[in-house]
Amino acid sequence: MPPVSPSVVIVDSTTNPSLTEQILAPVPGNPLASLRRVDHLWRSLREQTRPIPAVVQSHALPLETVEWDVVICGGTLGILVGATLAQQGWRVALLERGTLRGREQEWNISRRELQTFVTLGLLTEAELAQAIATTYNPARISFLGGTEVWVKDVLNIGVDPVYLLATLKQKFLAAGGELFEHTPFQSLMGHPNGVQVQAGDRPFTARLAIDAMGHFSPIVQQARQGRSPDAVCLVVGSCAQGFPANSTGDLIATFTPIQHQCQYFWEAFPARDGRTTYLFTYVDAHPDRPSLETLFNEYLRLLPTYQGVELAQLQFQRALFGVFPAYRQSPLRLEWDRILPVGDSSGGQSPLSFGGFGAMVRHLQRLTSGIQDALQADLLDRRALAALQPYQPNLSVTWLFQQTMSVGIDQQTTPNQINDLLAGIFQDMAGLGDPVLKPFLQDVVQFPALFQTLAQTAIRHPRLVLQVIPQVGVLSLTEWLGHYLNLARYAALYPIAQRFLRSTQAFPPQMQYYFRRWLDALAYGSGQDYEHEG
Repeated sequence: MPPVSPSVVIVDSTTNPSLTEQILAPVPGNPLASLRRVDHLWRSLREQTRPIPAVVQSHALPLETVEWDVVICGGTLGILVGATLAQQGWRVALLERGTLRGREQEWNISRRELQTFVTLGLLTEAELAQAIATTYNPARISFLGGTEVWVKDVLNIGVDPVYLLATLKQKFLAAGGELFEHTPFQSLMGHPNGVQVQAGDRPFTARLAIDAMGHFSPIVQQARQGRSPDAVCLVVGSCAQGFPANSTGDLIATFTPIQHQCQYFWEAFPARDGRTTYLFTYVDAHPDRPSLETLFNEYLRLLPTYQGVELAQLQFQRALFGVFPAYRQSPLRLEWDRILPVGDSSGGQSPLSFGGFGAMVRHLQRLTSGIQDALQADLLDRRALAALQPYQPNLSVTWLFQQTMSVGIDQQTTPNQINDLLAGIFQDMAGLGDPVLKPFLQDVVQFPALFQTLAQTAIRHPRLVLQVIPQVGVLSLTEWLGHYLNLARYAALYPIAQRFLRSTQAFPPQMQYYFRRWLDALAYGSGQDYEHEG
């Protein structure tokens, strides 16, 4: 791929929106209007003008009756938790503001993670096979000026969300769960013995409320009290037909230097009805950051060079875009009892991620097992529920990686600094083999792999390492060192704690609950839940 000249002047879509309008106008579903709605949200984040909701309150008197064990707000990913809990025998109400239906665009994931659905009894092997819409191999990692790296069996499976959610909905209802569609969340009142959720035109009482409404959940907004995100991943893209035949994918690729204080990253993979391509970039929430529509113009400008095709040859099926905020103080700690945020609501995802499906599936067994333990032991206060969303040093160390992949709005760097650093790091990881490279590509950081990578990069690319210090700052490096040492500590403690678990059956239920949550925190926090596929 030839590099694109960094001298090209960015065109703000507010003054020349014709290309974006021309491409999106004929696409079904009016994506241009949706893009501008999301852009309005992104603008409010940059300008810190979003109103702070007051949807959660507390009441000193207990509820007279409690109808459900769990009420889940948000159906798209909430159905994963809901179906599991319903099959375990709990009384579950699932609230969805619209119709619970998956989108047309596939969710990409690795096969190992998909087995969770079979392990939990949510899908049979035959249903799992039917849920897989596309499979491709291999996938490429490529940075401007660097050597290409190719991997197999990483995020190479496209799951059909329409079939998956329809199947899980059937399993949920068959297990006794109750689904309330077109029932948007409005407010929540906490009581000593439960919660009362007002949604649609009726109240729902339950022992526990689960917030699966995502990054912009009103509960999350109230908890964060208008705090600006520490980082944001902006994503634009499309699924289109008319590309040259290509059965491979890109996990992450660049072919331009830093432009307009952004490093553009690309992702591409085959889809059932075309080829999906994304442009994404890591930024802060500074008011001068570009709008999504401006970024979409950049995507359309660069797409022909990226894929070797003219825009006129493409038939666009769908437009894709999103704003994914991330906060350093994560996972989110709520000040209320009996409310558990899950998925993107919890803020416990990697700052490098821009999709909650894979992270939700990876943690689904841990979460649902912990929720069942909490319900059985009646440990539903904020301290007990916080143990279900623990600090994970293997995710916290990725904040430094995110910073090395972004540039401050007024920061001075060499144009290819990010590309040079990433090309060197990924070449070193590839040289260390799949046990080092593959987990990292799936947001799983393990201490031995990280130690080897850092040591090799420091030896082979000392100049690049020195360039990182002024880019990220000494304070960030110091903070990262603490997470790095914790990652080593968690990795060392986990096998010891595993052996100790055999002798905890005689412990009281509350002690067992906290010990199991500690063991989960050590396992997931050190990446030792990951099982490498040979």
